[in-house]
Amino acid sequence: MSRYLTPGDILPVGGDSSRLIGRVWSASESGPCVVLIDGQQVRNLNRLSPTVSGLLDKEDLLDALNAVDTFPVLAALDDFLPDASGSPGLAGELLAPSDLQPIKAAGVTFAQSMLERVIEEQVKGDPSKAAAIRARLLPVVGESLRGVQAGSEKAAEIKILLQEMDLWSQYLEVGIGPDAEVFTKAPPMAAVGVGHEIGIHPISNWNNPEPEVVLAVSSRGQIVGATLGNDVNLRDVEGRSALLLGKAKDNNASCAIGPFIRLLDTTFTMTELEQLEVSLRVEGEDGFSVEGISPMKEISRSPSDLVSQTLNRNHQYPDGVMLFLGTMFAPTQDRRGPGTGFTHEIGDRVKISAPELGCLINWVRRTDDILPWTFGARALMENLAGRGLL
Repeated sequence: MSRYLTPGDILPVGGDSSRLIGRVWSASESGPCVVLIDGQQVRNLNRLSPTVSGLLDKEDLLDALNAVDTFPVLAALDDFLPDASGSPGLAGELLAPSDLQPIKAAGVTFAQSMLERVIEEQVKGDPSKAAAIRARLLPVVGESLRGVQAGSEKAAEIKILLQEMDLWSQYLEVGIGPDAEVFTKAPPMAAVGVGHEIGIHPISNWNNPEPEVVLAVSSRGQIVGATLGNDVNLRDVEGRSALLLGKAKDNNASCAIGPFIRLLDTTFTMTELEQLEVSLRVEGEDGFSVEGISPMKEISRSPSDLVSQTLNRNHQYPDGVMLFLGTMFAPTQDRRGPGTGFTHEIGDRVKISAPELGCLINWVRRTDDILPWTFGARALMENLAGRGLL
């Protein structure tokens, strides 16, 4: 399957008028650059800030970006996109549009995925038992959860009802209870960007993509912008025990973010962000495909609530944070035979998109076949210092 991408494949609809912040590995600069996407051109913002973390903390960022012509052009966007074999472009490659920020994720924030987490818990990671459990739980639990605001009186009433029916779960507790589940998806610098391979751990036989909106949050707790993300998940591993969440979530190349951060401004506000619809399409080399949509309006907790539960007086993030907001998409379509459910196969093309944010496109490979992650925060500091940017 060709891995050739064009700017039109990844840019938002009407992206020329939006404020898009990204990050590239520049061949000419011999290292990473913070960039502004100006139509079909990539402009270097390193003199404004050598890190995305520092850039997003600037209170006058939108005003500073008005002087767009003062930022030098690195190359055309097309020159940072992979060729048919997946090799980097002539000018370099696109990276995940974050660097020093820890990558956090909110779990169980949509009713549909909430039910699937309960099913994982019930079947102990065995996908062959999922259909029967789903058929039993859906009529009872599914409708009860739809449209319920987490932490509300209605949620408390449902908790009592389900406890009486012996159907309560730790996943329902974080899904509709007062406290959100917020976990560390990946350390700073670990995410991959658009066009890269995403990793599935070889021990897993039941896994899926999780298409999500990802917030870019400053150290002050301000939502500065948004992008797309894939919180790759190993359903069989987490299903065996919730204490294996780290092993299910944080692996080599198991986190993809991109293509760019769209800054909040008068053309893209929190109101628009909260009405986004995130689409997913998976296409396999075996001819299999599956797709779905996650409407943000069906989230059980507001983005601002999730941010406040992540960054507050009790826990600070001096470099800001990238926060996945959760997904309602949990594919159940059988792939390897009746009752097996959905799982990835090597070579799958995963496309996560929203017209306002563009498209995040990646290809699936085993984590131990993907090149090891070696360029971390220390390497970034050494590279920037060597280039006279610190």
